Amino acid sequence: MSDLPEARTRPASTWSAIWVLPLIALLIGAWLAWNAYSQAGIEVQVRFTSGEGIQVNKTEVIYKGMPVGKVVELTLDDEGSNKGVIATLEMNKKVESYLRSNTRFWLVRPRVTLAGITGLETLVSGNYIAVSPGDGEPSKKFTALSEEPPLPDTTPGLHVTLKAERLGSLNRDSPVFYKQIQVGRVKSYRLAEDLSTVEIKIFIEPAYAHLVRKHTRFWNASGITVDAGLGGVKFRTESLASIVAGGIAFATPENRQDSPPTDPRLPFRLYDSFDAAQTGIKVMLELSDFEGLQAGRTPVVYKGIQVGILKTLKIESGLSSATAELTMDPLAEDFLVEGSDFWVVKPSISLGGVTGLEALVKGNYIGMRPGEKGAAPKREFVARPKAPPLDLGAPGLHLVLTSDTLGSLDIGSPILYRQIKVGSVQSYQLSRNRRRVLLGVHIEPEYSSLVNGSTRFWNASGITLTGGLSGIEVKSESLQSLLAGGVAFETPDPEAPASTRRIPRYALHADRESALQAGMELQIRVDSGDGLRAGTPIRYKGLDVGKVERVELSEDLQSVLLKVRITQAGERIARAGSLFWVVRPELGLMRTANLDTLVSGPYIEVRPDSGNSSRQTSFVAVAPPLEDVSRPEAGLRLVLSTPRRGSLKAGVPVTYREVTVGKVTGFELGPNADRVLIGILIEPRYAPLVRSGSRFWNTSGFGFDFGLLKGAQLRTESLETLLEGGIAFATPEGEQMGRLATPGQTFPLFDEANSEWLQWAPKIALERKRK
Repeated sequence: MSDLPEARTRPASTWSAIWVLPLIALLIGAWLAWNAYSQAGIEVQVRFTSGEGIQVNKTEVIYKGMPVGKVVELTLDDEGSNKGVIATLEMNKKVESYLRSNTRFWLVRPRVTLAGITGLETLVSGNYIAVSPGDGEPSKKFTALSEEPPLPDTTPGLHVTLKAERLGSLNRDSPVFYKQIQVGRVKSYRLAEDLSTVEIKIFIEPAYAHLVRKHTRFWNASGITVDAGLGGVKFRTESLASIVAGGIAFATPENRQDSPPTDPRLPFRLYDSFDAAQTGIKVMLELSDFEGLQAGRTPVVYKGIQVGILKTLKIESGLSSATAELTMDPLAEDFLVEGSDFWVVKPSISLGGVTGLEALVKGNYIGMRPGEKGAAPKREFVARPKAPPLDLGAPGLHLVLTSDTLGSLDIGSPILYRQIKVGSVQSYQLSRNRRRVLLGVHIEPEYSSLVNGSTRFWNASGITLTGGLSGIEVKSESLQSLLAGGVAFETPDPEAPASTRRIPRYALHADRESALQAGMELQIRVDSGDGLRAGTPIRYKGLDVGKVERVELSEDLQSVLLKVRITQAGERIARAGSLFWVVRPELGLMRTANLDTLVSGPYIEVRPDSGNSSRQTSFVAVAPPLEDVSRPEAGLRLVLSTPRRGSLKAGVPVTYREVTVGKVTGFELGPNADRVLIGILIEPRYAPLVRSGSRFWNTSGFGFDFGLLKGAQLRTESLETLLEGGIAFATPEGEQMGRLATPGQTFPLFDEANSEWLQWAPKIALERKRK
């Protein structure tokens, strides 16, 4: 029995497989709890003005088409005066970083407007709340927008601002068209800060952004534009959508296709219509003559082509002027510069012809002449009272004629060559100094070669009468010039060179005779024009060598200018050494000269240059010389020095023993202005009388001596010196006589003679007087 195996014992186990299931269930529950915690949403509160269309646990929050939350609670908002509802939204925890103060929420629901239908998808899925992330501080409370916010500027594409005087029928999401294709839409609009314009922001799709250039023009394409006239009725619209909802269209002018891309920071002007955009350059014009002009109808015309229209016309308070606003064609933009001219064109009927005839049919209009391309741009102008002086751009020869008077000439007066009309007077005006009349003349291209440096023009108006014993001769260039005035010309030398000036100037003579008169034109400046007039002769040795053609004041009013014509010896006279002086009558007790001028009037004497000086055409008249300037007088010239001139003057006699042996030639102040230097001339025969010891004294007037024993004594050299003054001298005898005086030697001039001098009586041999 002891062979039986012994039983082995071990402790009983407390583990049971049944406990595996609860453990698994615990782990699953912990995971579910963690997952529920980690996936739990973030609650935010959004205030709406109304809870219409919002449902708890149904209305979702959508961002770019994806749900990121939903409404979990909807309560009334009793705080403040504007009551609404507060929607509690449970947002996806992943969007927590986007929930900031500038994040925006709004309710999207189906909406039907003239601009189109939006929120159409909500008809199936129901309303939803849209969200747009923003920046700022983290926040859990928001206020919903009443409508969708504008498209942000960060959206790819072109964002542009337009400025308009009024909004019209435009609205948000109104289409933007290019060639009737929608390329963008209106983002938003608001009043400008100055409350005078409306700022409209538009968005252009990226694919079309390059179409907007610097010179692109935008216009309101809303509705229908109707143009009615004799030719029928014309309708214009961009699209059916723009008729209903309004719209904007744009285009770049053909002449601006090379315009650079636009700067989005710079606004564009939104024109009211297509026509306004095409002629939309605003120009202000001041008018002194506005008769017959009508806002919205009066055109601006250049060479028969309309380049603009008068938009508004405002008459100033004084009723004497008006301010006009013009809208100009963009093609004229480069020519609206400094130098552009505007004027009112209206029909005018005169002897010169009919001008502005087209205005009889279509009414008065505004004429325009563009300035030079490239000049400084300008948008404000003052209208001229008449057409501008010269259209320098017109083919042909343009020149200016100068005349003393206008006569019967007028705009349109003919320019005649051998009684054939070759041009016309285009304008006339006063010169700058108001003393001359300037006429603008145009010669037709085929006749411009007829004018050169030798051409002479004259006034051919009216008729010329030539009478005599044989009868009366009547001359006129043409019937037109007889009635309306005209200008004729001839060219004596067809081979002469043409003028090199851009606008040549010619004198307009009174008649053909004066125009074709040969000679050389000079100018002489004189101190006074007393007695001088047109026709005053110019003489040399008693012969007429020319005449004065015109007398006028100098610009500084300090002298008189004589326009003269030299008809003989012109080449010798028109030299730098020639002298001119005025010859007038001289009446006096001791000198009487030029009595012939008492009847004929003064004349101008000339002394031609004796050498070969340079050519000169402008001279200053000199004082009349006392001697024959054509042959300087011979003799001994001396200088007398005296403290005062007294009554001495040029021409008074110099006597020796009361015999005239010379004369005074002139006087001047000494170098230090403390003495008077008197020049005298001693005749050659009497030159030996003057020695270094000679004494000179003033014999002007008379001397008076009175004594009780010898009575009264009156002394004078001669009647001539008593009346006119004079100088006497005496020469001592013997060694006191001295050497012969040399030319230019200076002697003192005493006030009176010493009694000893009167006793001197030297014997001096003189040359025999030639017979």
